[in-house]
Amino acid sequence: MLKFKQIGFLFDRKKNILDQIIKAKPYGMKIDFDDKFAYPKIKRIFSINEMESYCFNVEREHNFYANELLVHNCDGDEAAVMLFMDLLLNFSRKYLPANRGGTQDAPLVLNIKIQAGDVDDQILDFETGAYTLDMYEMAEQGKHSGEVKSVEMMKNRLKVGKNPFTNIPYTHDVKDFNHTCLNSSYKSLPTMGDKVNKMMALSEKIRAIDISDVARLMIERHFIRDTRGNLRKFSQQGFRCSTCNSKYRRPPLQRKCVKCGGRLIFTISEGSILKYMQPALELARKYKVSPYLLESLELTEMYIESIFGKEKEKQEALGKWF
Repeated sequence: MLKFKQIGFLFDRKKNILDQIIKAKPYGMKIDFDDKFAYPKIKRIFSINEMESYCFNVEREHNFYANELLVHNCDGDEAAVMLFMDLLLNFSRKYLPANRGGTQDAPLVLNIKIQAGDVDDQILDFETGAYTLDMYEMAEQGKHSGEVKSVEMMKNRLKVGKNPFTNIPYTHDVKDFNHTCLNSSYKSLPTMGDKVNKMMALSEKIRAIDISDVARLMIERHFIRDTRGNLRKFSQQGFRCSTCNSKYRRPPLQRKCVKCGGRLIFTISEGSILKYMQPALELARKYKVSPYLLESLELTEMYIESIFGKEKEKQEALGKWF
């Protein structure tokens, strides 16, 4: 938990829950422990069959528990623990919203044993063999990745009956598994506009990327869906009390909360509808997306203005028009 504290959460509610868990004192069985390890009593020692392990040199903590085994210098199990912690922390019922839809992305059922052939086909399209010279030559010629046959893929392993979980090589040496970014720029940048601007600036520097297509995908897959979805919800929304959070389908005749007398507000605000409208229009005009997409945005903007009204006119310098 102390390690996870370095990463933290973006929302204050989750931060507070994490702080409470860290401050909680251990309870349950009597187990000897210190700042780093817990020491349960050994009941018996016995030999087991041979099992595969992936060794990794860890500088300070050389031992890890994995699959109920104490493993020495095995960092692959550290990664497994972090992935499992991601499930427990991000998808625990303590952190999930209580309202409808809060569990739509939560893995409430976990599979203990994974059958590689039973998962989505898309996840099997990754390399399990070394990168060959043939692959780089075909990349230089602009060939499609599906034409490369010299690199072994996971789906090919399953076809010939090989074990999909062993002898998977790596492409880049790593000096220390723990030397990584703890706080990405996506989290540190304050607004969505800043995030989009940084992403587009990076895309402009990569020759393999069609910047106009990136703008189109950003608008179609994110901005316009979010704007239209919130606009639809706005017409179907209810009201809630700003004090006790009681919800109403229609506002009471006394124009205040009947439970506590608090002020009633919309459940969907005007700002949630307008927040992506201008960034989407700026992207469309700057990177010259298709006229159809630009016109769709402008029609959506006109419809929003018919509901909320236009922004107040402001004086502009003549240089803007020349």
